[in-house]
Amino acid sequence: MTELGYHVSHEQFAPSDLLEYARLADENGFDHATASDHFHPWSEVQGESGFVWSWLGSALEATDLTFGTVNAPGYRYHPAIIAQGAATLREMYPERFWLAIGSGQLLNEGITGVDWPVKRERNARLEECADVMRRLFEGEEVTHHGRIDVEQAQLYSRPETAPPLIGAALSEETAAWLGEAEWIDGMITIATPDHEADAARVEAFRDGAPEKPVYLKAQHAYGDDEDAVLAEATEQWGPNCIPGSVTQEIRTPEEFEEAAAAVDEERVAENVRVSTDLADHLEWLERDADLDVERVSVHNVTTNQAAFIEAFGEDVLPSFR
Repeated sequence: MTELGYHVSHEQFAPSDLLEYARLADENGFDHATASDHFHPWSEVQGESGFVWSWLGSALEATDLTFGTVNAPGYRYHPAIIAQGAATLREMYPERFWLAIGSGQLLNEGITGVDWPVKRERNARLEECADVMRRLFEGEEVTHHGRIDVEQAQLYSRPETAPPLIGAALSEETAAWLGEAEWIDGMITIATPDHEADAARVEAFRDGAPEKPVYLKAQHAYGDDEDAVLAEATEQWGPNCIPGSVTQEIRTPEEFEEAAAAVDEERVAENVRVSTDLADHLEWLERDADLDVERVSVHNVTTNQAAFIEAFGEDVLPSFR
């Protein structure tokens, strides 16, 4: 059965507000949550970027939800440190934390002054990091020299079961690559109004990994007024709707805003599920469930989080189940 979760957007809201939204999501029947891991927001308009690893401990203590976050090891984070952080959360809150890993974006990783590699090289670095993390989760003393270096590292505080490593994919090509990878336990990808494109990414992964789970992050925009909802979705999420893979190459929020100046409401509506009608949102999510995915995390990209959580809790979640 597909479970529905709530997405915690650290780019859009202060960490203290997000903790209240997570509590509210728990109270209103959401099954789980995902949280973004950003150093910078996508734009100055969004204007936030709390440190997710501090926040996750509070959120796991304050709710009964399970949590996952997408992380790019090997740049601003050493994989041994992420392994330690993930293992600690999983030990304190058994079975309630999982970790997604991806190849990253310059917006966040560029703060270290890295010479940003091409996608193929980023994938190779990701694979090395995943191997190091897996070995650490298993209790090995790890020494590794390659794209990243590790010297005699060992985790002493480990959970009974290792955090699942879920690979993040935005394209069919990456989904297919992850499907052939032995170092991941599943895949997370986005869900948009284009159900055929979403299904193609899921299929590309399952061609190589038919038994591994798939998670979706579904981009929605809900409110009382259609024009206002679309306008705010464009303001808040327009930078994320820039076409192509260029979003992985832009360094600052200001540059994202400049690039997003050409993104209009029509483009946003092609990437975000915009509607004032909860029946539309339910239908989109049921189509996600038809893909036989394990989890869908719903991200309301507009700012009316409390109204969204309460409306979905009352009218969408019970019907979905």
